[in-house]
Amino acid sequence: MLTVTSYGAAREVTGSLHLLEADGKRIALDCGLFQGKRSESIQKNHTFAFDATSLHAVVLSHAHIDHCGRLPMLVNKGFDGPIHTTPATRDLCALLLADSAHIQQEDTKYLNKKRERKGLPPIEPLYEEEDATQALRQFHSVSQDRWFYVSKRVKVRFHHAGHMLGSSTMEIEYEPPTGRTVRVVFSGDVGRPHMPILRDPAAFPEADYYICESTYGARIHPPSGDLKGELTKVVNDTVARGGKIIIPAFSVGRTQVLVYFLHQLIAEQKIEPLPIYVDSPLAVNATQVFRMHPELFDKDAREFMRQTGDILGCDYCTYVRSVDQSKSINKSPKPCVIISASGMCEAGRIRHHLKNNVENGRNTILIVGFQAAHTLGRRIVERDRQINIFGEKYDLKAQVSVLNGFSAHADRDELRKLMKPHTGAAKGVLLVHGEEDQMTKFQKTLKEDGFNNVVMPHWGETFELNGTDAPKPVKMS
Repeated sequence: MLTVTSYGAAREVTGSLHLLEADGKRIALDCGLFQGKRSESIQKNHTFAFDATSLHAVVLSHAHIDHCGRLPMLVNKGFDGPIHTTPATRDLCALLLADSAHIQQEDTKYLNKKRERKGLPPIEPLYEEEDATQALRQFHSVSQDRWFYVSKRVKVRFHHAGHMLGSSTMEIEYEPPTGRTVRVVFSGDVGRPHMPILRDPAAFPEADYYICESTYGARIHPPSGDLKGELTKVVNDTVARGGKIIIPAFSVGRTQVLVYFLHQLIAEQKIEPLPIYVDSPLAVNATQVFRMHPELFDKDAREFMRQTGDILGCDYCTYVRSVDQSKSINKSPKPCVIISASGMCEAGRIRHHLKNNVENGRNTILIVGFQAAHTLGRRIVERDRQINIFGEKYDLKAQVSVLNGFSAHADRDELRKLMKPHTGAAKGVLLVHGEEDQMTKFQKTLKEDGFNNVVMPHWGETFELNGTDAPKPVKMS
């Protein structure tokens, strides 16, 4: 019997973790960090709902922290099995997991100073860099489009998902001792067609069951072709005011797309040359990983690279490593673009840039990606009059612009196009990785398209996938 239980990204966006169980073997699809309301995230991140030593293997869809960020903790708690993923995802995780550990240690140190002054006990980081290093020793790289076994009766094949470098949709087959093979597709996070740098997402394979993300299950993104025009307007308007453009962005993926576009806009003389600061040591290293994997680039990116020699930098672009250099950016009164992590403003240097710039009405905070509920980024998107940064209140006076077209997640119609060919064969769909309003509306859309069994698992809810019937609830943890 094959079952699946969602222990993350169940009626929420972060903390992706779905547990497959078959023939006594436990296989985790992703093992991500929860992000959002600080107190809730701390509680969720510090515990697993199962014994880590009982896990046979992990299959990882991609390197974003909400999908891989708890792997070091899993290893620390005794998991010693393989972590299967693509070569590019492994290379990025080597950077991202170490960076995550470093950020947690630094933020903990900073917060403990404040706690000490208030007479509060110190807190501990979720994990340390040595835990991240140990997790990397357990990675097994497998190229896309190749079958590999994760247990005696379960095999997996990665397909290009177009969400970030190395990201994959998983095709899973369970071959029971008797009876028919059960086929499951786990979407991971799905990208958008016709977006810069990466190839388009591959079509979903035919399967009995789909575990499908629904981040933007009720939204329609503007056409990707409008993005450069919208970015041009934001930059030119802010420069005319004498302000700075502050962009929270993931160090891997979104940052590279922004640099690529800004490089093109300067080359096309649509914006005046101005300093572009990528304030992320991680982004410097990630750029090298991008260059190692041109097989994942689309035709336009490869052509622009041939013309310019580098799609990820230009004469006006500075990659910032040191803390002193990072601080000096905020002292400069001149207009510039500052791209800094994290993408949801929950950690890293972006919070320092926001602290120094949110109370200046000439500046623009440009949001270019999804902001989960209860994150600092979401509060900025909702234009709260005051926001909390490092425990202090700041008035939000800067302009706020939101360009959802930069999203690396497929929207409703793009997901629908991938799913619709499988209405006849699929026995059921499990919707994950979405807030309830998005998920509920996408559930209705899929039912209108002819999918008869579309469920929205709660945390800890287990479903049997027997290959012949709808997903059958087994228990609630």
